[in-house]
Amino acid sequence: MTLYGRGFFEAVTFTGAQIAAPQILWLAPPAALSLAEHEVHVWRAALDQPAATVQALLQTLTPDERGRAERFHFPTHREHFVVARGVLRNILSRYLKVEPGTLRFRYGQYGKPALRGDELRFNVAHANGLALYAVTRRREVGLDLEYATEDCASTQLAERFFSRKEVEMLRALPPANYRAGFFNCWTRKEAYLKARGTGLSVELNQFDVSLAPGEPASLLSSRENAQEVARWSMRELAPGPRYAAALVVEGHDWQLNRWQWRSPLE
Repeated sequence: MTLYGRGFFEAVTFTGAQIAAPQILWLAPPAALSLAEHEVHVWRAALDQPAATVQALLQTLTPDERGRAERFHFPTHREHFVVARGVLRNILSRYLKVEPGTLRFRYGQYGKPALRGDELRFNVAHANGLALYAVTRRREVGLDLEYATEDCASTQLAERFFSRKEVEMLRALPPANYRAGFFNCWTRKEAYLKARGTGLSVELNQFDVSLAPGEPASLLSSRENAQEVARWSMRELAPGPRYAAALVVEGHDWQLNRWQWRSPLE
């Protein structure tokens, strides 16, 4: 499990064509983009982009970010980093009406990124060539995305990372629902920790999340602080076939909008 960097699970390369048949609609954003306090926007973007788009996004990165990109050994990983970071800057700049390259970030005690001196909150997750970006105003937010492979949904991992109650709920599922339940649990737990920004200082067995396919995503209990249940709301996302994703937002009175990111060069 990785909270603010690469996902725990690794899989094969994702291509933009693979998200041509999403489970739900991801719409083109309006030209005049705005974000009210009761709204949560989640963006989806393919990390495999044409060379011209990669170069355009590279130009918006800081020298430090370019240096980080150069440290990747494989070109695909390097380009995915550039696109992931460049798309983040592109998205946030649309709300703030500034040039992407002028944005500056700060990092919390456990590595959660935030904008310097602004009320916007955001979180990022990426897996297998796909990235998701959540943006809110004055609400803490966490996001996780995983590519749901058979070999990762093991009983050993569940017993190591899930709570006793979650393991019991997982075992009670029909075999056909086991993988979906496993990744529902995994993404919801990681999204919750990312929303709080506490990293693994909160033990994973100290809270329970729902996991059964078809049931609403929710934080069921917290042995660390019972008030956490009322503070946060969860939502299952459907970014594409074989992907599992979860969104955790502070508060309950909010509306979700899903946007599909497109290159400014298109």
